[in-house]
Amino acid sequence: MKHFLAVYILTVTSVFAQTIDYNTNKGFVAEGYDVVAYFNKRAMKGSKSYTTTFDGAKYKFYSQQNLDIFLKAPTTYIPQYGGYCAYAVAINSKKVDINPETFEIREGKLFLFYNSWGNNTLKKWLKSNVKGLKEKADLNWETIKFN
Repeated sequence: MKHFLAVYILTVTSVFAQTIDYNTNKGFVAEGYDVVAYFNKRAMKGSKSYTTTFDGAKYKFYSQQNLDIFLKAPTTYIPQYGGYCAYAVAINSKKVDINPETFEIREGKLFLFYNSWGNNTLKKWLKSNVKGLKEKADLNWETIKFN
């Protein structure tokens, strides 16, 4: 019985210990772009002088002010789907890198998109049923966020 209980506790603990797989291409979420600046409709590269780590992922900021804003409410600024392409998560349930200058703020949330080789997934996202895509991405993310 003791062995069973120990295995059960380890299993439950390991399930809760999982962390989200953030897209940290180039070592930082959003490839080092300032996630607070997006909410001011600007894609701005962050600086090595203004960095922090939250939930195991590193972030860069353009200014001390933006870093301070992030630190007060980090979950407000974290990109949806770990910073992977929202369209790819919705359509293919896949984690695809993004172009940090291709983004949308929708319902107070940051969505990032792939945009390369003539494939701008933000344009595809906007031409589709965005509400339906977002709902599908939300469901898909729940199954892939720890992989």
